[in-house]
Amino acid sequence: MKVLKFGGTSVGSPENMRSVMQVITDQKQKIVVLSAMSGTTNALVEISDDLKKNNQEAAKKSIQKLESGYVEVIKNLFTTEEFKKKGMEAVHSSFHTIKSFVSEKFDQTGENTILAQGELISTRLFTWLMIENGYDTKLLPALDFMRINAEKAADSPYIKKHIGQVLLEAGNATYYITQGYICRNANGEIDNLQRGGSDYTASLIGAAIDAEEIQIWTDIDGFHNNDPRYVENTKKIEQLSFNEAAELAYFGAKILHPQTVFPARVKNIPVRLKNTLNPTDAGTLITAESSGTGIKAVAAKDGITAIKIRSDRMLMAYGFLKNVFNIFEDFKTPIDMISTSEVAVSLTIDNTENLNKIVHALDKYGTVEVDKNMSIICIVGDIIAEERGFASKVFHALDGIPIRMISYGGSRYNISILVPNTHKKTTLQRISDNLLNNGDS
Repeated sequence: MKVLKFGGTSVGSPENMRSVMQVITDQKQKIVVLSAMSGTTNALVEISDDLKKNNQEAAKKSIQKLESGYVEVIKNLFTTEEFKKKGMEAVHSSFHTIKSFVSEKFDQTGENTILAQGELISTRLFTWLMIENGYDTKLLPALDFMRINAEKAADSPYIKKHIGQVLLEAGNATYYITQGYICRNANGEIDNLQRGGSDYTASLIGAAIDAEEIQIWTDIDGFHNNDPRYVENTKKIEQLSFNEAAELAYFGAKILHPQTVFPARVKNIPVRLKNTLNPTDAGTLITAESSGTGIKAVAAKDGITAIKIRSDRMLMAYGFLKNVFNIFEDFKTPIDMISTSEVAVSLTIDNTENLNKIVHALDKYGTVEVDKNMSIICIVGDIIAEERGFASKVFHALDGIPIRMISYGGSRYNISILVPNTHKKTTLQRISDNLLNNGDS
């Protein structure tokens, strides 16, 4: 059985939903994971923010606007009065839930419950659409099997056990529809896998059922070798290894959620990125095998802050770095890059929620410098297998660009460069011109 995931744009209109229906209905059994219709999650976040601020009137207006939009969707999605009625009932049920929080004390549980309604609506509507068109389809409630533990990590044993039970209770069908993104936490409350989490849902389900293949359907043909938003003449990548795809996803490639490849890699399940607008294209295949050496692609991660701690106490000392890392652990702030010398250590973070507290805690270990508005440029491929002189090629290509940090050798699959955000586009273009498009890669 395959697991197919379709994002918000893919199900963002009645026409797009019908296109997805045409893509999946090949009479082969599959599980289909859906995101909320495009724009819905943003609207639900806005409603939640208004409720946090006790701005009930603004929340009511936003709720009414969003609900009216879904009424129009239903009118254009279904052809029979029977299924228009079923669609209306599904939408009104979710909006009844949303409206119930307008008069209640609003907390994190309320916010997560509101945010879950987007996926609940899209999957209910799509299931009814499939059934209306004569397809053997059943809805699998993700809240009955998707769970995260107390550390906010996926509870894979629980998922494997309970999705089996849910499939058994649902009975045999050709097409199973379920929600991406949403889950329950260790306390049984509604929670989520964070933005982009529907990709992760698909991979977790694929690993739990030992799927034949996991497919992530978006609105582009697959991974490109550079960011087409900033660089011209990018090319689609036919194949990547799990490690290469993970590096690209983590360091800014928006097509794939960073955690998606890990469950698939553990079970060695191929992941394929496909385009809903061009379903015959093979897309990008991600497997355990890499296809050749050299550079495959480049990605950029914005919103990076660099922190340098300079101290003579580092010289010939042990335990210094441990103390520094403990501070970031205390504030639950992950580190992306790190570079050290005899008397200084530089590192980067993308979560600045506790930046001031971190800097204050670091002050006792030395002089602290902070550089904001930075970007990590990640060059990915089987780089260590590349011929000697690779690093010199990179530096030659980036001559004149103010490089703040460089990380090379920590992984055979990437070399990461930190530059001011104002130099990101130039850096990406230089890498394309000198390392991707001139035959050296």
